Amino acid sequence: MRNADAVWAIVDQKSPAFFELSDRVWDTPETNYEEHRSVAEHLLQLEAEGFRVERNIAGIPTAVMGEAGEGGPVIAILGEYDALPGLSQEAGVAEERPLISGGNGHGCGHNLLGSGSMLAAAAVKDYLAVNGLEGRVRYYGCPAEEGGSSKGFMVRAGVFDDVDIAISWHPAAFSGVNNPISLACSEMNFHFSGRASHAAATPHLGRSALDAVELMNVGVNYMREHMPTTARVHYAITDAGGSAPNVVQARATVRYLVRARSLPELLALVARVRKIAEGAALMTETVMRQEIVSGEANLMGNAPLEECMHGQLERLGPAVFDDSDKAIARKFQATFLPEDISSSYARFHLKPKKDEPLCDLIVPLYAGDGSMVGSTDVGSVSWVVPTVQMRGATYAIGTPGHSWQLVAQGKLPAAHKGMAHAAKVIAGTAIELILNPTLIAAAKADQRARLDGNPFVNPIPDDVMPPIPPASSGSGKA
Repeated sequence: MRNADAVWAIVDQKSPAFFELSDRVWDTPETNYEEHRSVAEHLLQLEAEGFRVERNIAGIPTAVMGEAGEGGPVIAILGEYDALPGLSQEAGVAEERPLISGGNGHGCGHNLLGSGSMLAAAAVKDYLAVNGLEGRVRYYGCPAEEGGSSKGFMVRAGVFDDVDIAISWHPAAFSGVNNPISLACSEMNFHFSGRASHAAATPHLGRSALDAVELMNVGVNYMREHMPTTARVHYAITDAGGSAPNVVQARATVRYLVRARSLPELLALVARVRKIAEGAALMTETVMRQEIVSGEANLMGNAPLEECMHGQLERLGPAVFDDSDKAIARKFQATFLPEDISSSYARFHLKPKKDEPLCDLIVPLYAGDGSMVGSTDVGSVSWVVPTVQMRGATYAIGTPGHSWQLVAQGKLPAAHKGMAHAAKVIAGTAIELILNPTLIAAAKADQRARLDGNPFVNPIPDDVMPPIPPASSGSGKA
């Protein structure tokens, strides 16, 4: 039996237990740094598989690492399990039907992501043991990807310093190697402090922090014409200073998320946004304080790893979905806009297929121009370890990201099939790397060449700590 076939067979044998793990995590959706029940489920599964377990990775209570094997190269397989707020949804139902009003939901498929990554790691563990091979596989359970940037804090803590290769995946509408393009980002609060006063009797004595926030937003909006077209800036007023219009608001806070194609471009744009904030404070005679919350580097590609993973995908072929899977997917597609479906194909320069609700192909290597991308904290890992990711087809083509439709599909048989398919590709890639040291050497050489004259600067400053909340009291259950 070929190496890939053997490890794929192990994935098939182990899959049912990991489908159950994914479903349990789906049942208890938890947001940034509050994933206590989710990480507990992952810990139980790691221990059941016989991994050597480390808790509280990088001082983060909801981060975990499980290792197996001895000697040889260290292959890290990255998983996630955080959910999103406000996306509670009944499973399998093609209409918006929250389980809990305002509750959380797995609108990015991270219940599948973490479970599928651990399934791959478990298969690699067993393959190494059965064949008496040197090599270590590690599963990293990483919380708070959705705006919490936990991997950036883990990078800063040196968690990946002895790792040779990192592999990950993400649920998607199509299967293929992830085109390594993402936006570096920085999320920060701008706190303004002024002076309260009676808005009618003594307005001249007040200094409005809310005015400062509004002026800052106007300034940033004018800046949009004069920044790179690939950059993005978003904001939300998180504290308007109160609800009484007859009070000059003495405090106000706006949170900004600044994104750019590269780290140098990001740092320059953040500096410009800060100048605008300082100008708003000057105009209103208020005091501004900037607070960085999180940050992520853009993804760094690695051609040898991407070609290796694409080879595994080509040998395995796409995930196989049956008529029942397709019938359910069509029900969900009926809730999408036509543009949702056409845009999904256009992202990878694929010709739309009529009446094909689920992916039946492997996306060509490096398909897509990166014009529609977000941010991921895997980007920070990719600057310190050669890294590769894949997309795994787990939901109907056209499903909007971060939507109730995506949540609703998270426990369907098609989601499980796509998760197992991704686990096979990851496990096969890991085994090929362990058996071929020259491939690991080529990946490291590729990364060194990309870093030459382009050193890594972690967007998270050394004095910024993860925003870990007090011990969970059970909030977020849905």
